[in-house]
Amino acid sequence: MLDRHPALAIPSESYFVPQLWDRHGERPARDAFLEDVGRLARIREWGVTPAAVAEQLPAEPAFPDAIGAVYRTYADLRGKPRYGDKTPAYMQRLDVLERAFPDALYVHLVRDGRDAALSFLAMKRRPRFNWARPRGLLSFAAQWRRELEAARRFGARLGSGRYRELRYEDLVADPERELRAVCDFLGLAFEPALLEYHRDVDASSLLDHPLLSQPPGAGRSDWRAQLEAAQQARFEAVAGPLLDAYRYERRFPSPSAGALARAAAERAALAARIASWDTSLALVRRSPAWRLRQVYIRRNS
Repeated sequence: MLDRHPALAIPSESYFVPQLWDRHGERPARDAFLEDVGRLARIREWGVTPAAVAEQLPAEPAFPDAIGAVYRTYADLRGKPRYGDKTPAYMQRLDVLERAFPDALYVHLVRDGRDAALSFLAMKRRPRFNWARPRGLLSFAAQWRRELEAARRFGARLGSGRYRELRYEDLVADPERELRAVCDFLGLAFEPALLEYHRDVDASSLLDHPLLSQPPGAGRSDWRAQLEAAQQARFEAVAGPLLDAYRYERRFPSPSAGALARAAAERAALAARIASWDTSLALVRRSPAWRLRQVYIRRNS
């Protein structure tokens, strides 16, 4: 929706910002950074070349300069003065986002975790970029809660001037009202084109998100009909506090002691997998043998 604004360019999901941070840190070597930019398939798909990025890059760039040069090049190609990013996987690397985009504004789109879980588990090709990804309904519940709690702490540090939460259900129920509020937050004039994002779109070209060829809708997931009562109870035992925080209905507001114990174990297991993954991957990416490759997700829901 926001990409249809004449002043704002938002490319397809990027995935590479944490990779580049892990390899280059606060002060990237200019030539080495440009060499890695040339290796990234996603950047090539955007039509961005290392030569074009080099024109935007100072002689001794800081990390925000380097990342900003990639996005400014993308926005310039489309004749737009501002740029953004929409990559849900970055929920696990909010610290890197703040390093890469120190002046950014954040719109956090939140969906009922039970519907989000159904959508994720129904994917034909699920994310493969790390083995810490959710492995089932309860694992997803633990990650949904973990990521939303982290985002709320992140937003509290930034303040309301830089961080805004938006419920997916409110957006699809009244897109114009919610988009007007988001545009006001971003300092943009509302444009009717934002509501026409699905017009003149070839669905076959939307490998990541084919539903973008359709107008806003409630989605295909309905946890009330598609999750059994026992599954609902287990999900709520894990993520109930966040469901309450975002005003989502709960069928089982008082989970048993056993359910709470299983929920705590699931959350601890997820935290351990993520910590192990982050440590191992950071070491590998800093090694001389590492050749940067772009790994990205093709989503079908």
